[in-house]
Amino acid sequence: MVEKEISQAVIGRLPRYFRYLGELKDDGVERISSQELSELMHVTASQIRQDFNNFGGFGQQGYGYNVEYLYREIGKILGLDTQHSFVIIGAGNLGRALGNYLNFERRGFIFKGIFDRDPSLIGREVRGVPVQGMEALPAFLRENAIEIAVLTIPKNSAVGVVDTLVENGVKGIWNFAHVDLNVPEGVQVENVHLSDSLMKLSYNISSAQPVKSGND
Repeated sequence: MVEKEISQAVIGRLPRYFRYLGELKDDGVERISSQELSELMHVTASQIRQDFNNFGGFGQQGYGYNVEYLYREIGKILGLDTQHSFVIIGAGNLGRALGNYLNFERRGFIFKGIFDRDPSLIGREVRGVPVQGMEALPAFLRENAIEIAVLTIPKNSAVGVVDTLVENGVKGIWNFAHVDLNVPEGVQVENVHLSDSLMKLSYNISSAQPVKSGND
């Protein structure tokens, strides 16, 4: 990969390219042009070419893209050519739902453990993985070389837990807690605000409604 600053907008589109290419590959499609991909994804062909040129292009003029090769190369860019172990902090409804999501393994994300403070949850299993108490977390992180932690706990608990995660080698945090986290350089945080996404949907529904006149 060329060593240059890639915009977050481009990085944000890569998983979508990867998903569509995976579907094309599963359907037996061997080659696709930027125009054909554009029609599928509703992204301009020019934008697709610009995005791919950030990483060397991948295509050949008049020949299009080899689907299998492009899928594999984008997977490498996304770091999906290696496995990543993760734990979930918070065994409530959201934590258990994420633990039961099988597609994580398909992408190389291996569910290793789940932790909670609630005594009534400790010992229950999520897809064969027992819920452990928070006191077991530091040793578990070190012994299992955990890279990623998923936070599905209240925001007042998240800040203290982050220190434990960072001190014990976690390099990435998928944060569902409604709080901004302060982490040292080298630790990546991806914030997920479910209510923000729902409010965006609400706005789009509202803005699509016809404007009523004062006489209606």
